[in-house]
Amino acid sequence: MARPPSLFVSHGAPTFALEPGQAGPALTALGRTLPRPEAVLVVSPHWLTPNPRVGLAAQPQTIHDFGGFDPALYRIDYPAQGHPALACKALDALTAAGWPAIADERRGLDHGAWVPLLHLYPRAEVPVFQVALPWRLDADAAWAFGQALAPLADDGVLIVGSGSLTHNLGDFRGGHGSELAYVRAFAGWVREAVAASNGARLRRTLDEAPHAARAHPTPEHFWPLLVAAGAAPAGQPWRMVDGGIAHGMLAMDAVVFGQA
Repeated sequence: MARPPSLFVSHGAPTFALEPGQAGPALTALGRTLPRPEAVLVVSPHWLTPNPRVGLAAQPQTIHDFGGFDPALYRIDYPAQGHPALACKALDALTAAGWPAIADERRGLDHGAWVPLLHLYPRAEVPVFQVALPWRLDADAAWAFGQALAPLADDGVLIVGSGSLTHNLGDFRGGHGSELAYVRAFAGWVREAVAASNGARLRRTLDEAPHAARAHPTPEHFWPLLVAAGAAPAGQPWRMVDGGIAHGMLAMDAVVFGQA
């Protein structure tokens, strides 16, 4: 089996499940070009824990971890199987790398996992399990977390960091209809780092990119990008998948780290 790349996907708002925009078809097209993985491992900012936890459920439930949206969202089920055997390998890999990881046999899939997977693998035919994102990270630690997970790719696991290229809930709740200029400026910085496969620049994004403090008032939706980059196969190119901008302020781009 070909070693899969790692991915970063922007999961946007929960309404991305019903309103695919530009990003949904782009993820579906990407899913068709990827080598078929044995399982998908998702790291999402909607499962934050003091130390890593690994979901071992054989049939993870679809978690509707949001409120106040269209009732149709709460009726969506993403019926992918789990993969306890490969989840145990993730647990072992994290432990071997010095992360005090523990198993969680009950955790389902939060919207940071199932919403983008609705587009990437709409038939839910690929097993999925989640790994919690440790809540005390910096750029280097997020990268190292991805490096600790990277050996799973040798078993055919597609490692996905799910976050958002820009994420400002204040701007989202402000109901901006028009595109906010800072979004493209920030996203442009990331695009340049990706085009150059420049990991050092990517790790400096929240310190040096224009409007970084507004694009990410808190960093948890950015760290999955660095997790995915840290998990990437060495020496292979990176590329952006243009997902457009939703709600005027959510850059919905994805990044493929490695050959697809």
